[in-house]
Amino acid sequence: MQPTLDSAYWLGLAISVVLPVLVGLVTTRITHPGTKAVLLLALTAANGFLVELSNAGDGYNVSSALILWGVSFATGVLAHFGLWKPTGVSSKAQDVGAKSSVRSAA
Repeated sequence: MQPTLDSAYWLGLAISVVLPVLVGLVTTRITHPGTKAVLLLALTAANGFLVELSNAGDGYNVSSALILWGVSFATGVLAHFGLWKPTGVSSKAQDVGAKSSVRSAA
């Protein structure tokens, strides 16, 4: 028996890897880390439930959506600490939209 994953699951997994950067884009450096974690948790919940909704097949399975949520959150946390933070992408995402403290001499 060869296990396979549908394209919806692969797309959901790819989105899980990018979600920590999205959290960095919509928050600031002074945002409490717990707030960032809750935001990531909410986004991964949406991801997990939407992936299951898009690939329901015979019917919507809540337990499958909960498992997808957990996998999505774990993937997001691992991507943040294992990929985005060490490479500096997380800090650059936090800088997007930040006001510069240096004023231009005009």
